Amino acid sequence: MVIDDQAVVRQGFVALINTVADMEVVAEGTNGQQAMELYRLHKPDVTLIDLRMPVMGGVEAIAAIRAEFPDARLIVLTTFDGDEDIYRSLQAGAQGYLLKDMFFEELEDAIRKVNAGARRIPTLVAERLAERMVGSDLTAREMQVLEEIVRGKSNREIASALQISEATVKSHINNILGKLGVSDRTQAATTALQRGLVHLR
Repeated sequence: MVIDDQAVVRQGFVALINTVADMEVVAEGTNGQQAMELYRLHKPDVTLIDLRMPVMGGVEAIAAIRAEFPDARLIVLTTFDGDEDIYRSLQAGAQGYLLKDMFFEELEDAIRKVNAGARRIPTLVAERLAERMVGSDLTAREMQVLEEIVRGKSNREIASALQISEATVKSHINNILGKLGVSDRTQAATTALQRGLVHLR
């Protein structure tokens, strides 16, 4: 499925994808709202979606589709390579991020990889993402607390495991939420996993 509000761009991608023997575009739309409706209708293997669109933007659409269909596979297609755009779309659940000036071979490769369950983020985009992450460095102790949060431990369990007081744990958690830009521990855990700050063994 291809979602882009620029008709020429969208039709170009549709035409190119339809030239590949084992690929077919089952639906196309012009905004995030349509993306959700069309996804429910067609349940495509892979969705290509623009970020800046009227009615509902790409990030909101990705988050909404993934909330309803956790296995949805989405690739952002955009002219924007700002680290916040990249970060927000990946945080919302996109598995790929491509700039519209890439070669078609890259797009075909990305569709295949994402369809197979892998992520596809070009080097330039990954570098931008890394730059953003430097901006919210967690201390070593905050990282330990975050790892325990991801493992589902309570404040009391974290205090016991790290041999610190519960009050200190709460203080660390407040710092972590602020630095990650999230409002609760669940979001902190999700963000930590999505950003690769913590890996589940």
